[in-house]
Amino acid sequence: MNARPWLKIVAVLIGLFLTVPTMIVIPMSFSASSTFRFPPTEWSLKWYESLFTSPQWTDAILNSLQVGLIAAGLATVLGTAAAIGLSRLSERVRGLATGFLLSPIIIPNILIALVIFTAFLRAGLTGSLFGIALAHTALALPYVVIAVTTRLQGMNPALGTAGSSLGARPWSVFRKITLPLALPGVLSGAVLAFVISFDEVVIALFLQSPTATTLPVLMFNSVTVQIDPTISAASSVTVLVVSVPILLAQMIGVRRAKRERQR
Repeated sequence: MNARPWLKIVAVLIGLFLTVPTMIVIPMSFSASSTFRFPPTEWSLKWYESLFTSPQWTDAILNSLQVGLIAAGLATVLGTAAAIGLSRLSERVRGLATGFLLSPIIIPNILIALVIFTAFLRAGLTGSLFGIALAHTALALPYVVIAVTTRLQGMNPALGTAGSSLGARPWSVFRKITLPLALPGVLSGAVLAFVISFDEVVIALFLQSPTATTLPVLMFNSVTVQIDPTISAASSVTVLVVSVPILLAQMIGVRRAKRERQR
C-alpha cells in the first residue's frame, strides 16, 4: 500500500493540532463578553483597546520587543562567529564543541532557569531587561549556530582559500566572501532568535521584576492570578509577531533559491 496518503493524513492532523488553538483564540479576542467565550455572541474591539491603552500591557509589549531585539542581535553575532569557528575545527573537536553549543536545546528550560537565576542573582542581573536578554541569548544561540552552519556546509571552501591566495586579509575574506554567502543562514538565525526570545516565559518568570516584565510573563500571570480576557488579544498579537517574521524569512529564502537556480 502506498504510504503517501497516510503521510498526507498525518500532516493534515498535525497542522490541525497546531492551528486549531489559534483559530479559537483569535475569534475570542473580538468578543464583547467580559469572560472567555467561544464562539462570541457579540463582537467588539475593546480587548485590543485595553491591550494597547493599558500601561501594564504596553510596557510588557515594549519590554518583549526590546529584549527580543537585544537577544537576537547578540545571538546572531555570537552564533555566526561560533559557526564559522566550528567549520575550521577538526571533525572530532567539532563534534564536542557542537554538542556543547547545542546543549540548551536538550536541557529543560526549568533547569537552565534555575542555574541562570542563581548566577545572575550573584551578578546583580536579576530583575533587569538586559539580564533577561542575556539569558534569552543563551537559549537562542543554538538555533543561530544550526542555521549558519547549515549554510556554511553548502559553500565551497575553495572560495575563501582563493581569496586568501590573492592577498585578501581574513577580515576582507569574511566580509566579501563568507558573509554574503552565509547571509541567508544569518538572517534565518536572527529571525529564529527573536521569535524564541519574544515567546519565552520560563526564564523570564525567574528574572522578572515590576519594571522588567515581558509579554509572555504578563500573559501567564493574567491566566493564573486573574481572569483578564485581554490575554486573548495579546495571544493574537503574539501569534502575529511570531508568525510574520518566519513567513517573510521563508518567502525570501524561496525567492533567493529560485534566483540561484536560474543562474
